[in-house]
Amino acid sequence: MVNHVFLRTFPGYPVDHAPFWAGWLIYGRFAVVVFIVLSGFSLALSPARHGWRLDAVSRFAKRRAWRILPAYWAALLFSLAVAWLIVPQPGNGVPDAKSVLVNGLLVQNIVRAHSPNSAFWSMAVEAQLYLLFPLLLLIVRRRSAIVMIATVTLVVVAVGIVGPQVARLDTFVIQSPPDLAALFAVGILTAGIVGAGRERRSWPWPWLALAAVAPVLATIWWQGSVWTLDHLFWVDLALGPAIACLLAGFATGHPAPLLRLLDARPIRNLGLSSYSLYLTHGPIVVVVYEKIVAGRVAQGVPAFLVSLALVLPLTIVFARVFASVFETPFLLRRRPSLAVRRPQARTEAVPR
Repeated sequence: MVNHVFLRTFPGYPVDHAPFWAGWLIYGRFAVVVFIVLSGFSLALSPARHGWRLDAVSRFAKRRAWRILPAYWAALLFSLAVAWLIVPQPGNGVPDAKSVLVNGLLVQNIVRAHSPNSAFWSMAVEAQLYLLFPLLLLIVRRRSAIVMIATVTLVVVAVGIVGPQVARLDTFVIQSPPDLAALFAVGILTAGIVGAGRERRSWPWPWLALAAVAPVLATIWWQGSVWTLDHLFWVDLALGPAIACLLAGFATGHPAPLLRLLDARPIRNLGLSSYSLYLTHGPIVVVVYEKIVAGRVAQGVPAFLVSLALVLPLTIVFARVFASVFETPFLLRRRPSLAVRRPQARTEAVPR
């Protein structure tokens, strides 16, 4: 959400015109990298404890649809209403019938159409990875997790190398970045740490995460935003191991201070509606900037601070109300025990 505020108030992407304290916000794509690794990790936790098996593919598909689609389709209607009645998304025309069909079927990362919501492309990728998930578990079960990750990575790297040489394939790489499939597979691999032996769990995972991310951050700092954002395919892949090691550290209880922070009540409460926040913040950001801030507040730091002061509480409150209607009722129907048990909030937008 803050990244989208940044992009509206500091135009010029991929050139970074922000002061040093805000410049890092141009790399909002890396939040999606975390989102995808975390998604593979969280979905694979239960299968990893049960021999890498799903109870049934059809049951898994129904649970995913029940969890994802009600809030997503409601957010699609909300986004269309904003685009039709108030203001469309920047860089997109007014959504038409094709937009409704393409976004409703979650293929907007494959089929071009005017987008009513800047965050929806990643939800299409997420849904398509759900289709791949049972196959990846089968490879782990029949072969090994190493074979699974090696196979996916080999295919993804081959597409990344060949893609720029083939027009249609290059378009696919940009619209539907296949590197996210490798990151999803990395998350699945990491879930195996939960049931691993004491020796594997005792590895210094947080330090390994720091060692893995340091050269990537140094490269980003050295090369700058234009180079980094022009090479997102490879930078995404380079960040995967660091995120995986950090998740492995969380799974083994380290680092404890960061775990305590993530378990704090405000963060847990935010997690209760994080999926709704992810789905609905885009149109709200655009409305606030275009209808209230633009033309009244100087672009740059003033516009950023004013927009953030307005958008932050508005999106959170809206997400809480939205989640109470389109998320919580479906969670309670899916898992009745939640009605009498204290909700286990998550601090990310990954819907489990």
